[in-house]
Amino acid sequence: ILERREYTGCTVNFKTYTNSIWDKKKHLNPVKNQAIFSDTHERIIDDDVFEKVQKIRNQRHRMTRTGKSSIFSGMVYCADCGSKMQYGSSNNRDFSQDFFDCSLHKKNGSRCKGHFIRVKVLEGRVLNHIQQVTDYILCHEDYFRKVMEEQLRVESSEKLTVLKKQLARNEKRIADLKRLFMKIYEDNASGKLSDARFDMMSQSYDAEQKQLEEDGLSIQQEIEVQEQQIENIEKFVQKAHKYVHIEELTPYALRELVSAIYVDAPDKSSGKRVQHIHIKYDGLG
Repeated sequence: ILERREYTGCTVNFKTYTNSIWDKKKHLNPVKNQAIFSDTHERIIDDDVFEKVQKIRNQRHRMTRTGKSSIFSGMVYCADCGSKMQYGSSNNRDFSQDFFDCSLHKKNGSRCKGHFIRVKVLEGRVLNHIQQVTDYILCHEDYFRKVMEEQLRVESSEKLTVLKKQLARNEKRIADLKRLFMKIYEDNASGKLSDARFDMMSQSYDAEQKQLEEDGLSIQQEIEVQEQQIENIEKFVQKAHKYVHIEELTPYALRELVSAIYVDAPDKSSGKRVQHIHIKYDGLG
């Protein structure tokens, strides 16, 4: 049920296929090969909620021996190596001792420092920061919009320039490959190129073209995402209004507002244990 796109107001055709009329077994068709028609009926789920659910379902949620998991599972990353931090719990069922630890450090301590942090501490710091952000938006909404729009505009402009140049290079190379294929076809037909050589070159050109087309599709999607950054600010402001004066961090509130959390290694140079946490808000960074 959670994977059905029809709940977002779409009609989806060709979800399955058969290899031939004699083979009655149905196979699942990849999403890119399905025919999706938007806004054909009333939606009951927003697109961003649907996409967030798919992302959550694709994540692995590691259960401890106590049978408990954390609302932060799949969202906490090591700030140094980028690896996910694994959730752990004590055997005596003292949930105040629950923690996250860098998965790479657990496998090979020489490749990454320990990024250990208690779940209780993480929850308190994240809740406190969300309270500050939502209260700030409530008091200074226009200024917040202005600053964030300017910041995202600069970041998006730089990314768009790079992405559009890469897309143009891909399209130029695809056009070159088409011309090269026509040339080797003519050379093969006239006898200048052997069949074996033609097969090898045509397969190489075909594989490169398919890879460039797939890359071009992902680049185009990234360009669309960057162009919608201003809309993300408005969506986040509307979400923030829902959680003004929030007192408890619920799984739904966390997933709706935060997309990832990065934890630095603790610094003890001052004689006290200091640890920085970076919160990536959904749509804002």
